[in-house]
Amino acid sequence: MAGVSPAVERAAAALALLLLSPVLLVLGLLTRFSMGRPIFFYQWRAGRNGAPFQVVKFRTMRPGPGTDEERLTPLGRLLRQTSLDELPQLWNVLRGEMSLVGPRPLPVEYLDRYTPEQARRHEVRPGLTGWAQINGRNTRSWQERLALDVWYVDHRSFSLDLRILARTVVAVLARRGVEPSPVLRPAEHSPGLAPPESGVTERRA
Repeated sequence: MAGVSPAVERAAAALALLLLSPVLLVLGLLTRFSMGRPIFFYQWRAGRNGAPFQVVKFRTMRPGPGTDEERLTPLGRLLRQTSLDELPQLWNVLRGEMSLVGPRPLPVEYLDRYTPEQARRHEVRPGLTGWAQINGRNTRSWQERLALDVWYVDHRSFSLDLRILARTVVAVLARRGVEPSPVLRPAEHSPGLAPPESGVTERRA
């Protein structure tokens, strides 16, 4: 079954961008004054059928040397815990690159690390939120999260999308599942194990 139609999603994204423009402006200014330029963080992610696109977020880390935890600013931590850093991705929804609901987009370099079953997560457009995000998010292993993504692909419907959106609001307000992503050692970067973002990237899917 189909989820929310692309036309409805784009209209909703346009309306949300309009209504949230004061919030986006304030967050942009706070990011600019606390971390400097650029305000936004861009990264190539895999979309539907693995097609690459640039996802956009508010920056949460300072540039330069150090671990991700060391470079994460107090504002950045707050943005992540509240998921406000994801708001600019409404632009990706408006462009038709993402959906409101779907598997979260992961970096393109992970494409050759999925099993054939896990790769089915790319049969639909990635989403701002998804089934995995309301069922444990970063508290689950990567294998579990990818399995939840595939479950969504097989069961997606309009009613399920509405349920996920409603539960997302509750989860964000309660700040559930915002623990850091589990880190996989280099030796564990094998097919079937999608490692978390690291290095210069903004960690968290």
